[in-house]
Amino acid sequence: MPDLHTDVAIVGAGPAGLMLAHLLHNAGIDSVVVDNRSHDDIATTHRAGILEAASVRMLETPGIDSRVHTAGHRHDGIDIRVDGVSHPLDFPDLVGESVWLYPQNEIYVDLAAARARTGRPTFHSVTDTRLDAVDSPSPQVRAVTADGEPLTVTARYVVGADGSRGPSRASIPETTRKRFFHEYPFAWFGILCEAPPSHEVLIYSRSARGFALISQRSDTVQRMYFQAPPDTEVADWSDDRIWTELQARVEGPDGFALRTGPIIDKTVLPFRSAVTEPMQHGSLFLAGDSAHTVPPTGAKGLNLAFADVAVLAPALVRALQDSDAEALARYSATATTRVWKAQHFSFQMTRMLHTDPTADPFEARRSLGELDSILTSDHGRRYLAECYTGWPHTTTIP
Repeated sequence: MPDLHTDVAIVGAGPAGLMLAHLLHNAGIDSVVVDNRSHDDIATTHRAGILEAASVRMLETPGIDSRVHTAGHRHDGIDIRVDGVSHPLDFPDLVGESVWLYPQNEIYVDLAAARARTGRPTFHSVTDTRLDAVDSPSPQVRAVTADGEPLTVTARYVVGADGSRGPSRASIPETTRKRFFHEYPFAWFGILCEAPPSHEVLIYSRSARGFALISQRSDTVQRMYFQAPPDTEVADWSDDRIWTELQARVEGPDGFALRTGPIIDKTVLPFRSAVTEPMQHGSLFLAGDSAHTVPPTGAKGLNLAFADVAVLAPALVRALQDSDAEALARYSATATTRVWKAQHFSFQMTRMLHTDPTADPFEARRSLGELDSILTSDHGRRYLAECYTGWPHTTTIP
């Protein structure tokens, strides 16, 4: 296989990488995308599916032809239950915005199809990916293709959108990068089940037994979670035991009952927050989980990745078309401003809604007081709605 030359080499063909590739294509900027996963692996992996309003607007970009408005579902709020008492939040009434339920794998299908229509290359199932010469104006991405052929992509810039386990973050020297990390003292026990939705919006529930989230995936498949110790063994939980526990955590005087069905997947998800700074080094730029991860309580993971791309894409265009290197020089400082806002909101939602086994009685009651302060205040409810639906995207670097 001959060596390839392009404007931007993108490591990671998930939604963030493909969204970036599409925005660059629309601006006349060429790219090559590589990923160690197969197309089918990405398309069938179920991940978070709540989109902020600004993320939906990105999917409306010409040429994507997203199904978000036909196959997705608009949600005009969430329901926060505290000891079985519901506190519904009406997002349009509070902040004039909504969110959309649209699974991440479906976003990938839309973006992969849009990428295919451009005719530009995407290499799936590559191995031995490494980044070379990221300090230079001609960085390279090297890998082995699915056919066993060596692949070298030489670009002006490289973008690492390859997740928390990819090689891009490690290509920033340890002497340059800082890693901020926090691990929570609990995990989520998650299930996928074949059942109709239990409620028209997501339910976030805090009770003496711990947190539960009644989420959705489609009209026939639902995603639900409950707080559990990090060392929980999936094999210890029968279907009956899971349904009993979930129902106990949403039980209330209104008689609310979950709609149940066969459980088709069980998993335990550890809870961590992490941020890498800076999100750039030389000709390398990080986006999405390669730079930061958040607990899913605030529904910020994919939305943060799209927000990174909203900043990075126009900066790359300015650098490549207008020789404006200053735009890229300020990418990390601009992107991390939103990252830390999202980290704070995700941390706040997590600490307010979970029972912390390591907390003293004062902290346990204090967190309930914080939750009550927000839910019983018009300003507090508006703040929560604003954070959940998302802040406006920054598309121009100051």
